[in-house]
Amino acid sequence: MAKPFDVCIRGAGIVGRTLALQLAGKRLRVAITAPNTSTDEPDVRAYALNQHSRTLIESIRCWPDDAHATAVTSMQVHGDDGGDVAFHAADQGTDALNWIVDVPVLEGTLSEAVRFQPLIEVVDTPQTATLTVVCEGRASNTRQEFGVEFEVTPYPQWALATRVQCAQGHAQTARQWFSQGEILAFLPLGGPQGNLCAVVWSVSPERAQILQNTSEASFCQELEAASHGELGTLSLASPRKVWPLQQAQARQWCGVSSQGAWVLAGDAAHNVHPLAGQGLNLGLGDVTELVRILDERPYWRTVGDPKLLRQFERTRKAELALIGTAGDALQQLFANPHPALQTLRNWGMNRFQHSGLIKEWVARRAMGGTHHSSH
Repeated sequence: MAKPFDVCIRGAGIVGRTLALQLAGKRLRVAITAPNTSTDEPDVRAYALNQHSRTLIESIRCWPDDAHATAVTSMQVHGDDGGDVAFHAADQGTDALNWIVDVPVLEGTLSEAVRFQPLIEVVDTPQTATLTVVCEGRASNTRQEFGVEFEVTPYPQWALATRVQCAQGHAQTARQWFSQGEILAFLPLGGPQGNLCAVVWSVSPERAQILQNTSEASFCQELEAASHGELGTLSLASPRKVWPLQQAQARQWCGVSSQGAWVLAGDAAHNVHPLAGQGLNLGLGDVTELVRILDERPYWRTVGDPKLLRQFERTRKAELALIGTAGDALQQLFANPHPALQTLRNWGMNRFQHSGLIKEWVARRAMGGTHHSSH
């Protein structure tokens, strides 16, 4: 009879596979369910990963090469009335503020690594294990199965994501424009010399659908206008995807069911607005903390010990409160088209640009610096 599994991970996205590789590295036997969801649709997502996330993924030797993890050396944020803020890696004494990672490439690398790790078994259906970790994303079925309430606050916005080829090189700069309640981000892809950008545009649901279905030419014109022609003529390099935006949090992140102990991680536990670019960093932060707590546990506690899981939940909820609340406050501030707020916000951005220490603190938080965990 085969040895039972220590941990069964449900969901094989970036968070699930990273967790599986980390736990296997600590000599735990892991099952991971990878439902067959292969589509021929190209994945247009790209994520901004911070130094913590990079360190975590490097420790399992899965960090993509420079062409697929583009270092962001500066970030420009433009308000709708002349308010501007810029961050530069050099001012922070670092090489990069974060890295824009090509999702399909990272997923491919992780999936290869999982195949070659003898302590991980990829399975079709959930297996019995001391601990079940739910990493199925925001529409998790297991979360419902375990009767966990998922408190969702929809934003009055949808995201439209695509990729564009720009006439000018991106110069390793992430750009964000706030205008009349819309938020547009251009994230540099394709390495230091690249001129490919991942686009995330937060707009009203009606406008998202119009932008998705309009001709490529008129979409690119709209995009050039919204980005003030900063990167010149644009041409589409991928399909356009849209989805509703929400802030959400599971009421409880761990518990015990008839099948044993369980814990939620990643988007199954929390969703935040993409404005701050922290969604996947939060999920990988969950991985770091869970692995740390399980690895440092006293020998007489199992990986499913409720006390350990509650400690994980407390630590991560505190981190989410900090990042999620900040992102939410920014979203409320920038999505409100009221002229008085517009003036205030642009005045604030310019003050912030010259605020020295506060600006540095914000930059450090965004980069995953000054990280206090509970040890």
